[in-house]
Amino acid sequence: MNHYPDLLRPDSSEVILLPSGNKMEVPKATPTFDGWAGKPVEDTYRGKPVLDFAGEPVFAELAILRAFQNSGWDGVWVDTFQKKYRIGYWGKNSGIVLPSEQELLLNHIYERARSRSGCWDVFCWRSEVQLFIEAKRHGHDQIRATQRRWLEAAISEGLPASAFLVVEWSLREEEQDMPTTEAKIVLLDRNS
Repeated sequence: MNHYPDLLRPDSSEVILLPSGNKMEVPKATPTFDGWAGKPVEDTYRGKPVLDFAGEPVFAELAILRAFQNSGWDGVWVDTFQKKYRIGYWGKNSGIVLPSEQELLLNHIYERARSRSGCWDVFCWRSEVQLFIEAKRHGHDQIRATQRRWLEAAISEGLPASAFLVVEWSLREEEQDMPTTEAKIVLLDRNS
């Protein structure tokens, strides 16, 4: 089933080693976002990069959520640090209560994982399909042990591999600053 927004269509996969020793291959998308160039945002949630999504300042989690919302999905940013389900960050109505079916699923996974930490960043649903998305900035983040434990718990609840997506995102400015593969090889040869 092709249920991904164009921006987040998987172009590779990531193999994740689970606590049990099993490996799971998860679809991975690698989008590039523009940084926010509008009016400066004061509250950046402890220094998160602010991105531009269709003229709106957002964090990566919200850019991912917006892409899915624009494709007909419902969803939330699972803000585990502040223990909120968010549909925005700035403003009064940024947090929401989950529908009972989605809250029940998350609570079952939390119980199996024996922790609320490690839940993947974005939780989306449409009809009978659920999708958990983990946002990782290219070259800055990696899947943590709590996220691997949470993934294994979610699989134990019967969710298939297709219910997960890793989004390894980059800033357009960072891509322009990166040397090409050929330039990297030349640099390595000169240093030999």
